[in-house]
Amino acid sequence: MKKILGTEFVYQVFSLVIAVIIVHAVYVAVIRPKANTIIRAQIEQVQKDKNYVPIRSVFVTLRDYEQEICFILMLWAFAIMGYKGTAIIRERGLLFEELIPVSEATRIFPEDSHAYSSTLQALPNETRDYLLPRALLTGLHRFGSTRNIQDVSTAVINVCDSESERLESELSMIRYIAWAIPSIGFIGTVRGIGEALGQAYKAVEGDITGVTQSLGVAFNSTLIALLISIVLMFVVHQLQLVQERLVLDTETYCDRYLIRHLQVRIHD
Repeated sequence: MKKILGTEFVYQVFSLVIAVIIVHAVYVAVIRPKANTIIRAQIEQVQKDKNYVPIRSVFVTLRDYEQEICFILMLWAFAIMGYKGTAIIRERGLLFEELIPVSEATRIFPEDSHAYSSTLQALPNETRDYLLPRALLTGLHRFGSTRNIQDVSTAVINVCDSESERLESELSMIRYIAWAIPSIGFIGTVRGIGEALGQAYKAVEGDITGVTQSLGVAFNSTLIALLISIVLMFVVHQLQLVQERLVLDTETYCDRYLIRHLQVRIHD
């Protein structure tokens, strides 16, 4: 488990670095040059024709630093969720395997728990750390030591509840990113309004170009941040739904393939 957590931390660091490189490269090579060209052309048109209405451009809407940071955080969050989603898919794959070889008529007695545990312990280390093998092993060990079926059910539920809490806590970083993105958008709004107020004297003199550009920064940053936040929160809720289904399906698997087959002899 510690090895998995260490691998995930390294993955998160590298995914952040890669997101910064990719987004910044796109902004430097494409978005900002095109946005600056469009803005210069619009200024020239306004100077020639006072009735000219600038056409809203996607490049101009995306060009500021706040939007760049929002896209970096979005890609980082998607990378983290992709890692977690892939792990969940691998774990769900075990639900379709016969980890405990039982038939409808099979009965598992306390003295048999060691033999069934050996099958699970023979799994690769990474697979054995998944939720389903851990829940089954915990149930079998509890049955072998207490010879009580109710204790087995309680132990399996406790393992699943602990895993559910762990999965929920691991989403805290993604939720923080989803909260930070709109906040960065609002920072852009404050910056833009501050710049607009700083150029108010030019507007009084009749030159409103600087004011409109600054107000564009204010509203564009908030617009992009809120749109990204909406998409990100949708994906977060989908990931959370998949995680919850994994826990519930694991409990069902343990009940179907383990608990219902447990039996204690009368003299026990």
